[in-house]
Amino acid sequence: MTGASLTAQYFDDIFGSDDDPWNLASSEYEAAKFAHTHGVLADRRYARALEIGCAHGVLTGHLAPMCDSLLAVDISTKALAKARERVGDRPGVSLAKMAFPQDTPNAGDFDLVVLSEVAYYWGLVDLDRASEWLRDHVSPGGRIILVHYTGETDYPQSGDEAVEALWTELAADFDVELTERRDKYRLDLWKRR
Repeated sequence: MTGASLTAQYFDDIFGSDDDPWNLASSEYEAAKFAHTHGVLADRRYARALEIGCAHGVLTGHLAPMCDSLLAVDISTKALAKARERVGDRPGVSLAKMAFPQDTPNAGDFDLVVLSEVAYYWGLVDLDRASEWLRDHVSPGGRIILVHYTGETDYPQSGDEAVEALWTELAADFDVELTERRDKYRLDLWKRR
């Protein structure tokens, strides 16, 4: 698969056929990755955060205590139903159906944007759209965290390709705070100048 981003139907089919398709709620690997993501971000409080591709809210649950306001979005209605069961009643957490980057939050800037296991689903046009939106909507001093699987996939991009494409577009406006490679994933933390 090249060029095009995956559709809402693709993700609804995945969540419709398996309650936990990537073992987000049950695997030790995912639990360790979410704990690592939380640990990297826990050095400050975030006034307004955006999680793109929240699936059924497992990482959202880790992020919520650090954020005054957290908007968690996903392209899949079925995934969002699971996220509502998991985190829907937490103070400051809002869930919304959104096919980012075609659909974007209406107003305001964010001091944290989370892209965990999502950018490799985007084709080149959507990576460009995402870069443009991030450049315009991450507040000065705000952060973008990217966490992506680095193994082989059949998605439009590899984790490395997606992160590097975004960095190519954003390097003029952001600094690298942290880049780490673990056994099966990479974690990148960028800060808006």
